[in-house]
Amino acid sequence: MENEGTRQEKRDRKLSRRRRKMLQHGRSLVRVYKDAALKRRNRRRKR
Repeated sequence: MENEGTRQEKRDRKLSRRRRKMLQHGRSLVRVYKDAALKRRNRRRKR
């Protein structure tokens, strides 16, 4: 328990972990939307 640090330190670590997860999630979402937009664009060009 000595290594855990103060409440504020634990809180900061927890928030940084949460932010890192959100960033990873956001990147994959951007890729999904980009792919969908490209598919729509390519479908229109073929016609």
